[in-house]
Amino acid sequence: MRKRSAIAAALAAGTLAALVTAAPAQATEYSSALKIKAVQYDAPGPDSNRCSGGNTAAEYVTIKNYSSTATVNLKGYTVRDAVGNSYTFRINHYLQPGDYVRLRGNYGTESDANNVAYRNNCNFIWNNDRDTIKLIKPGGAYADVHSYTKSGNDADGNGYISFHS
Repeated sequence: MRKRSAIAAALAAGTLAALVTAAPAQATEYSSALKIKAVQYDAPGPDSNRCSGGNTAAEYVTIKNYSSTATVNLKGYTVRDAVGNSYTFRINHYLQPGDYVRLRGNYGTESDANNVAYRNNCNFIWNNDRDTIKLIKPGGAYADVHSYTKSGNDADGNGYISFHS
């Protein structure tokens, strides 16, 4: 009996220690006011990455400022997928509390007024079956990270997944 109690206590302590150790990594990852709100990972219609007449602009990731008081400048933030395709915000782009920006494929310019930025690339970035979206702060720390699978996260199959409301 005592052996089982000792083993159970050791296992419980080990599990608790593992949970306590894991908690700071998760807290650090989500310490930013900026979060990945949602992704339209599969653009409506047949995929066409032609710059003229294609639908890469219909594929986007939405980044939102969840702070109730702080304005955040996106300059220097990077959005990256699982294999390293990335976009870095190169100009000042201020998100007021509750504001958002949609990072789209295709060509265009960042616009505070229209809440949009373009990757200036006609290739799709998000995989239609699964991928990981990383929002990385200018210093290299993660602001937010989400992985998805079409079968596990997109119940209605519309190519759109919301991570934060």
